[in-house]
Amino acid sequence: MADEKKTIEGGDAAPGFCLPDQDEQEVCLAELSGRWVVLYFYPKDNTSGCTREALDFTERLKDFRDLGAEVFGVSPDSPKSHRSFREKHRLEVTLLSDPDHGVLEAYGAWGKKKMYGKEYDGVLRSTAIVDPDGKVARIWRRVRVKGHVEEVLEAQRSLSSER
Repeated sequence: MADEKKTIEGGDAAPGFCLPDQDEQEVCLAELSGRWVVLYFYPKDNTSGCTREALDFTERLKDFRDLGAEVFGVSPDSPKSHRSFREKHRLEVTLLSDPDHGVLEAYGAWGKKKMYGKEYDGVLRSTAIVDPDGKVARIWRRVRVKGHVEEVLEAQRSLSSER
């Protein structure tokens, strides 16, 4: 089928991007070459699950950085919304704005969801680890928040020790 999109998997080249952060500073994956990058894709600032996930990543941010990894949250929310979300919850993770869903789609984190019997397009909570060579080292789809950050951190420890 010609119009089917290929879903990225571990070992694939990570789709490149440049997105504005909460301070409207552009962050480009190419500029992070040579470093580990953890990208977690979440639906919306200031919702319960997304707040818990952001707090969990913030709590473990030093552990990720000790392993040479930078952590970025990506959602369709605006830089202004991200700035307010970070201030309100004292978050330390950098939040990237993808209002056109281009990066979310490229990483397979945008698609059909169902709520109360209605189907709609939205963010599929996912996480990807990009290795220093720009390849997807690991990807999680349809993530459950509880315990997820610990799972990602364990994977990062394992991946970092292999290099």
